[in-house]
Amino acid sequence: MIIARTPLRISIGGGGSDLPSYYERYGGAFISAAIDKYIYIAINKTFTKEYSIRYSSQERVNSFDEIRHPIVREVMKLHRLDPIEIVSLADIPAGTGLGSSGSFTVCLLRAIYAHKRELVTTSSLAEEACHIEMNLLNEPVGKQDQYIAAYGGITCFDVDKGGQVAVSPLALTNRALHDLEDHLVLFFTGYSRSASSLLADQNTKSQAGDDEMIKNLHFVVELGHQIKKALLAGDNRKFAELMHEHWLHKRKRSSGMSNDNINRWYDAAKANGAVGGKLVGAGGGGFLLFYADDVAGVRQAMAGEGLEEVRFKFDFDGSTILSRD
Repeated sequence: MIIARTPLRISIGGGGSDLPSYYERYGGAFISAAIDKYIYIAINKTFTKEYSIRYSSQERVNSFDEIRHPIVREVMKLHRLDPIEIVSLADIPAGTGLGSSGSFTVCLLRAIYAHKRELVTTSSLAEEACHIEMNLLNEPVGKQDQYIAAYGGITCFDVDKGGQVAVSPLALTNRALHDLEDHLVLFFTGYSRSASSLLADQNTKSQAGDDEMIKNLHFVVELGHQIKKALLAGDNRKFAELMHEHWLHKRKRSSGMSNDNINRWYDAAKANGAVGGKLVGAGGGGFLLFYADDVAGVRQAMAGEGLEEVRFKFDFDGSTILSRD
């Protein structure tokens, strides 16, 4: 049996520039952080001649083409494995804005390469996951989720116009890192709208050269560069202020990005000790992330609104194999 583990993520800056509709014209740059909330995938040999796949549903099929789960189907068609059993588990379910689709794809590929006893580089793992989601499944997604899931850490990614990704860990001091873990808080607002539908809107506008969308994304990329400088300087409060500015611009990107409840919760957090924050992921729901001077005050305010906190630390392992029996 093979058991693989792959982290979920929170986006730090530059999100949206990882879509080809943007980076193929301008290049992209974004910062993302892996957290200690994971997707797990186990692969085991089976005595039957069926492919057994268990996730939120269960499938037993005789051929690749019969698999309903789109990612599993395309991965199995690429790797042509004999009948096996695949089981997936997650600390946090899909549809919550933490990049679960990209993490799932990376985790499945990591497990399959281990099952085949083949070496794979981290960059190849991330790029194959991107190929599956972006090219084979034609999902309107970018490269952020797959790359941070594969690499882990708090990491900077630069994408050139040809889609090549340069990866560099953000060299934070231990003091700055511990301060982030002490002052960042994450609250679940409810399941988000489909990331694909929200990103499709951005994709369509970017491809059409929509002036407002392009200017918005240019601004977000520049904010990402400022966030990087602030974090490297150990100025986490400046990072929080920039995160607030990022959220104000992100809300303008799509009408489905926020709603009255999310705006109310955000304002309540700001009034009770949050310096800045944003909705993590494509929008419409999922998790609110805040950097707070008064962490207790924000927790009390969000509890009063009925929001559940998910406490986290950063993950620096990326996608890895936990067990190989």
